[in-house]
Formats: sequence, structure tokens, C-alpha cells
Amino acid sequence: MQNPYSLIIVALVLLLLGAVLPFLMVLGVLESTLALNFFAALSSTMGFILGFIGVAKLMRTRR
Repeated sequence: MQNPYSLIIVALVLLLLGAVLPFLMVLGVLESTLALNFFAALSSTMGFILGFIGVAKLMRTRR
């Protein structure tokens, strides 16, 4: 992924997934399992890290 915009888009999808999955678990739509909780936390963390890298690459290419 050389394009910083694609990194930012993937990061946004992961962050949204990390926010929507726990919300659906609280509402009772999804059953709260250890694997699903771990996946939600991991996707949120990875989305934050990828977004930070994407923004850093974007700022670096604009200089």
C-alpha cells in the first residue's frame, strides 16, 4: 500500500468495525464471545495505528 489514502480508508473501516461490533454486542444483536471481543479491540487498535501511519505518509508526501 504505497498510497496513503488507501491506508487511511482501511484505517477508517477498521475503526468503524471496532466501534460497531461492541455496540451490536451491547444491543444483543451479536453474542459477546471472547474471540469477537478480541477482534473488535484488535481492529480498533490496528485502525488507529494504520491511520496514524497513513496521515504521516500523507504529510511527508506533501512536503
